[in-house]
Formats: sequence, C-alpha cells, structure tokens
Amino acid sequence: MSFKFNRSTKEPMSEINVTPFVDVMLVLLIIFMVTAPLLTVGVQVDLPESSADSLPEENEPLTLTINSKGEIFIQESKVEYEKIIAKVLAVSKNRTDTRIYVRGDKTINYGRVLEIMGLLSGSGFTKVALISEPYKER
Repeated sequence: MSFKFNRSTKEPMSEINVTPFVDVMLVLLIIFMVTAPLLTVGVQVDLPESSADSLPEENEPLTLTINSKGEIFIQESKVEYEKIIAKVLAVSKNRTDTRIYVRGDKTINYGRVLEIMGLLSGSGFTKVALISEPYKER
C-alpha cells in the first residue's frame, strides 16, 4: 500500500504576507503628510500698520547696524562679528539693561539679523529691538 501525500498542503507557510502591512503604512504616511503642515502653522494674524509717534526716551539707545554687505556697525564704527559683545559691553559700560536697537538692511538675510539679536540676548542684554522705517502711504 502506498500512500500519496500532497506535501505542499501539510507544511506551514513560511512567507509573510506583506500586502496588509504595506497598506497600513501607506495610510499612515498619508495621514502624517496631511497633518504635519497643520502642526507648524500658528494663528495667522494681519497686523495693523501704525502711524503713531514713537515713545520718547530719556537715554539715547545703542544702535547696531547691519548693512547690505553684511558689515556690522555699533553707532558709526565698524566692528568684527567676534568682537560685538566686547564692544557693546564697553560702550554700554557693562550695563545689560541698555536699550539696543538693531537696524538691518532690507536686502540682508533675515537669519543674519536674528543671529545678531540672539547673540546679544544670549549675552544677557534684555532690551534688544528691531528698527524699521515708519509707514509711508503709496
């Protein structure tokens, strides 16, 4: 008596079916692609323009200017990037509560202006502000 066994039906399947796994991953990828931009967007606000006069100040503020070439000036004297903090401390007589206005040319990279402002804030200066031109009607 000879028995004929169909061996392919008796062995367990050793391959993994990846089709459901791929389907789930694609759905998750689409969900993350749609929701990721929504996480970084804050509240959008159109800020009003003001023609109000600036507040009077009792002390003249220290002005740090970045021109279109990327050169840095404290008041009217040119300063190297590495010596900014030392010069600002010398001019302000080591007072970190001195008001510092940062004037950046409109053609200069915004990141460069923020880098200078971050450098000043990180050195302990608490009153660092940006300067812009007053609103002009066209």
